[in-house]
Amino acid sequence: MPTYTRRTRVDAPLSEVWAFHSRVEGLEALTPGFMHLEVGEVRGPDGEPDPEVLMQGSEIEMSLRPFGVGPRQRWTSVITDREEGNGVAWFRDEMRGGPFPRWKHTHRFRGDGDGTVIEDRLVYRLPLGGLG
Repeated sequence: MPTYTRRTRVDAPLSEVWAFHSRVEGLEALTPGFMHLEVGEVRGPDGEPDPEVLMQGSEIEMSLRPFGVGPRQRWTSVITDREEGNGVAWFRDEMRGGPFPRWKHTHRFRGDGDGTVIEDRLVYRLPLGGLG
């Protein structure tokens, strides 16, 4: 199964980076404009609408229209795991509905002096098998 991994260091403390990535506004800010992201409904683990923090069990319904071409693609992500402590934090989101047969995105954060090292690991399967 294809895997994509990327590490980045940002000049901001772990607490700020973690807080930014723990909110739907972080997703909106980090998604490139050419994807034309629209976030629809966001529910917390207990079903509450628009939670301030995306906790384990939170669900995000969104749609994308890459490059403004074709119909909007619906996408539902669920935060399946989330932990924080001892200078590290991580969460995983999984696609529960959308264009990919498999999409698991693990976000890891580690304090590094005055900065934070972010590692993204994405395990996915393209649609249409080898033709995708």
